[in-house]
Amino acid sequence: MTDGFLVPGPTAAGPLAASVARVAELAERLGLSHGEIFDVHQLSDASGVPAEVVAALLAGRPAGEPDLQARFLQRFDLLRRTRLKENGRRYTQQEIADGAGMSRQQAGALINGDRRPTMEHCDAIQRFFKVHAGFLTAEDADALNGALQRTEQRLLQDYAGEGDPLERLLQDHGVRGIAWRAAQLPTDKHRDKVTEWLDMLLESVKPTGASGPTEP
Repeated sequence: MTDGFLVPGPTAAGPLAASVARVAELAERLGLSHGEIFDVHQLSDASGVPAEVVAALLAGRPAGEPDLQARFLQRFDLLRRTRLKENGRRYTQQEIADGAGMSRQQAGALINGDRRPTMEHCDAIQRFFKVHAGFLTAEDADALNGALQRTEQRLLQDYAGEGDPLERLLQDHGVRGIAWRAAQLPTDKHRDKVTEWLDMLLESVKPTGASGPTEP
């Protein structure tokens, strides 16, 4: 909708817990400390979720801001504090307005909470700050889960190591484990996301100049 946010349904805790377990397992295989991988401040910057909420969610406690407008203001403030210009200074309201294609008055009203943002506003701001889609709007548990999934993808690529990365991924991380975890997802939509993610991973580990199978 364009005149405000569409309120989503409640978020299940299962996917986040599953991502935590997978990332923890990969961290152990790579010899990385959990403190490094699950650094609440880094995950806060990556997800937009306040650090105290990240800590609570990682501990399995219910937490997060249910109000979409309040979440937007939290995330927008975090972007302005952490995504800085090359000189280390914050972007001004005018620079944000120009980059997001809106007036300075519109940008100021959004920053101050005097105007409810549309999805078009959110998309424009996200593009300006070069963050992923949904950064400003996703529920806290979903946003943290997305950040952990991106961490998992990076760790999997690191874990592939030398040699044939795809072969090692299949052997060591376990085809059965991947299939078993995918089967636990609640809907076909979630499983489609797994397929999409695996396709992206396959492309990222494909050797340069690789070609399809040839006829004998």
